Amino acid sequence: MSIQRQRHDKVEVITIDRPEARNSIDGAASQALSEAFDELESDDNVWVVILTGAGDKAFSAGMDLKAFAAGEGGAIAGAKGGFAGFVQRDFPKPIIAAVNGYALGGGLEIMLGCDLVVAAQHATFGLPEVKRGLIAGAGGLIRLPKRVPFALALEMAMTGESIDAKRALELGLINKVVPIEDLLNEALNLANLICANGPLAVRASKRVMRQAVDLPEGEGWLINATAVGEVFSSQDAQEGPIAFAQKRLPVWKGK
Repeated sequence: MSIQRQRHDKVEVITIDRPEARNSIDGAASQALSEAFDELESDDNVWVVILTGAGDKAFSAGMDLKAFAAGEGGAIAGAKGGFAGFVQRDFPKPIIAAVNGYALGGGLEIMLGCDLVVAAQHATFGLPEVKRGLIAGAGGLIRLPKRVPFALALEMAMTGESIDAKRALELGLINKVVPIEDLLNEALNLANLICANGPLAVRASKRVMRQAVDLPEGEGWLINATAVGEVFSSQDAQEGPIAFAQKRLPVWKGK
């Protein structure tokens, strides 16, 4: 199996399970990830997804170049969702990357497709494609400048040099740095904090922020108004204030 899956209440943990290949993405892994995210998108019992890699060396080294050379390029990049079945996917639920080692090239691009990032202390991040005469083609050149200062994004893309977890945290590229032995628990803790909230409200918050981030404020307000109308008319929007008044935890229905 190229991926492993575990369910923790309302949290699904997906592990890219190819440590012998630095968790790089071949055709089978790309298809498996695509199918998993298809399934999870419509699974009402899953509210948050955690994506990580097997072992303590690599989150993912990106595309498996041996598989590409063997003719799997179409399968690797052509699955639903694009590279890794994921980077071009408009996934509505929160995704947390638990970065257990280096996230380089396509591995960083997979991470950039996630919403939040918890990283091990020894993790490193980079787009080394130019060192091979290539460019980052799975979203890194689009997303990295939105996550770190533009000048640094240019530097990383043009030099191919990596940054460590401490620097990534300082720049706001990632959310938290922890010892490797605490990585999954910290990611689960973060996921559970999200799961304590109304799932419709969480997904709408993600959607509005992602859609409005590059728009003029006036257009952002239109997107915001649509989300407000949807969420405020939901059953969960009634449950939240009632639970507060009754001094109890809300029971979310996702409706």
